[in-house]
Amino acid sequence: MSDLFTTIGDKVAQVAPVSAPSTNGTNGATPEAEGDDGERIVEEIESMCMNCHENASGSFTRGDIPYFREIIIMSFSCEHCGLQNNEIQPAGSYQIKGVHYELRLTTMADFGRQVIKSDTATVKFIELDVEVPAGRGQLSNVEGLLSTIIDDLEAGQEARKVEQPEVHTKIDEIIKKGRAMLAGEAFPFRISVDDPAGNSFITPDMRDSVGKWEKREYDRTPEQNAALGLADTATNQPEEDGEIVPDTVYQFPASCPGCMHPCTTNMKMVDIPHFRQVIIMNTSCDDCGYKSNDVKTGGEVPAKGRKTILKVKTNIDLARDILKSESCALECPELNLSVNPGTLGGRFTTVEGLLTQVRDDLKNQIFEANGNSAAAQGGDSLPSEERQRWEAFFDGLDSAIKGEREFTIILSDPLACSYVQSLADDPTQPDEQMTIEDYDRTEEEEEDLGLTDMKTENYAEDAETKEKKDEN
Repeated sequence: MSDLFTTIGDKVAQVAPVSAPSTNGTNGATPEAEGDDGERIVEEIESMCMNCHENASGSFTRGDIPYFREIIIMSFSCEHCGLQNNEIQPAGSYQIKGVHYELRLTTMADFGRQVIKSDTATVKFIELDVEVPAGRGQLSNVEGLLSTIIDDLEAGQEARKVEQPEVHTKIDEIIKKGRAMLAGEAFPFRISVDDPAGNSFITPDMRDSVGKWEKREYDRTPEQNAALGLADTATNQPEEDGEIVPDTVYQFPASCPGCMHPCTTNMKMVDIPHFRQVIIMNTSCDDCGYKSNDVKTGGEVPAKGRKTILKVKTNIDLARDILKSESCALECPELNLSVNPGTLGGRFTTVEGLLTQVRDDLKNQIFEANGNSAAAQGGDSLPSEERQRWEAFFDGLDSAIKGEREFTIILSDPLACSYVQSLADDPTQPDEQMTIEDYDRTEEEEEDLGLTDMKTENYAEDAETKEKKDEN
């Protein structure tokens, strides 16, 4: 496994003005900056060493990360005292939203997944219960991050054994468990990266199944904005003036989460026939162009989840209304498409509109992240075989959106808040091309939705019982 990890310093040192782009897919992407003639550019600068205060040399280069964006790789080395420092920084600005990635490792190959940790991100190995706080930016892979953590813990064990025996014992257990993970003896386990600035990343694979790789974007809290040096995003909530009238557009002032300037949020309640009422919200900013659309469903939590299966055969089916809630997972087996819950948020559109949005979001992330020619080809180090798989995947999506092939859409919603329009003559009768199945939620789904700890009856009596137990 050692050959899967390459330090940032080694990556920079390997970049030569006349060498060809790397095609080694084992180590993931190796970002490179290129000049007009295709030669990779490494800028050399003279800098003072903060350890011995002698003059030393440093270097930096720009490069594209497949599925991601441009980054700057920096490397510093002092020949006088031996101090070295390698890190990365995003080439752009903070993103409009924060981002949370989670990868579930099940095979040794997963250790080679590339991880970009910006200086504002927190990395956590969940089962190991070890967290790397925000600090220096890193370009590594899962194995490299875990190995660094274990090595750092081992470095101070001898001193702890004498000064803090109890702490030494606990950390020794963590080290043993971490070594077992590195040896492939503790699968499955998870790694998460949470970055309020939105500039971190874990590489996906188009063959990932549901629950293998997850990405979730979120609005930053006022505290997170303050930590990033951004303005307070507290919004002014409208005063309540009675019940919300269906099919009426309400407007209230807000602050744009992208540029913090004042903007307007529109809200409308829509009554979907034979389903329920939903609230559609839209926010747009004239200053920076930020746009956000979301759909929220109301009502009580149903006793069971619901799976809706639609066979799309003609262009008429592509025009069906579809509501995908935030808790819903989307699958299209014939298209090799799998979208995890929370990835797209709530959406009320048509089948064609939903597929178009999935295609555009993926293409923007994989091929057009920077809008330049290198990114348009999937980054400057995306292996040709992987690029061909993605191109074939997008060709299949395009054919489905144009109505040139039949496919199946599967909506699995543990809260039963998703909906597909029925084309049956009698709305009370089943649609021949659509199947609706109610199912019992799994314990994991109950816990993820917060239903395990939810109690709506006799909570006052339970509180009294708890107080008596605490007194005893």
